[in-house]
Amino acid sequence: MHTSAYPTFATRHGYMSEEIQRKFIIWAIDRGLLPRDAHRMAQVISLDAPNDPGKPIQVWQLFSVLGPDRIVAIVRNFYERVFADEEWFTSPFARVGPLDHHVMTQASMWVDVMGGGPAYHGGDFRLNFHHTHNAIQVMNDKGAKRWTELMVAALDASSAHMTDDPRVRPALNTFLTYFMGKYAQEFAFADTYAFGEINPPLRRKLNFMTMSTEAIEALSEQELRQALNERGVDTSAYPQKADLVNKAQML
Repeated sequence: MHTSAYPTFATRHGYMSEEIQRKFIIWAIDRGLLPRDAHRMAQVISLDAPNDPGKPIQVWQLFSVLGPDRIVAIVRNFYERVFADEEWFTSPFARVGPLDHHVMTQASMWVDVMGGGPAYHGGDFRLNFHHTHNAIQVMNDKGAKRWTELMVAALDASSAHMTDDPRVRPALNTFLTYFMGKYAQEFAFADTYAFGEINPPLRRKLNFMTMSTEAIEALSEQELRQALNERGVDTSAYPQKADLVNKAQML
């Protein structure tokens, strides 16, 4: 089993990280990836990746694991593929600047969002301007599909830069899935492109003995069933939420 002592690299919030954290948590709660009180959970909002190998690494914790050089290496692999691709896809990037310009700009955005401190000057405004002006030619179904294909190829080829922590690749996939969904909504293209396995849901370990009746009742039926199942309770014998609440109070 992988063991770690994060942070390997010192972390701090950047121009974008706090706002992305807030919006991502809402997105992840809606998809069942984070519990409803995730914004109050220290292990979630911390910029340092959890050392418990059973806990997923959040988007804004990736810098604490990867540091700047690995992030740059992964981004460079991607843009080398972009600049070697077909003219229809390459040309919008080439008009903005050479390969190194894109590598450093994209890597700065990743560092900023991933907990490496203020690196992407202009934040959301700059990012939005880039997509609505510089990259608008590929902000569509065809462009998103090709972008995803090249990024997946780059990630597959960059495993050496992801350390030996198996949680890094799913965390990167989750980061990219979140942003691709955001752009799909903003630019009205299909959100059907997958980067691979994303983070598993983060489950709270509930201790019913320390919880009030009100706190137990506030849990969802799914949370109750899972917590009871983890304690060896056959929840099929408790068809209604009220039955689950009563059982939890007895433990």
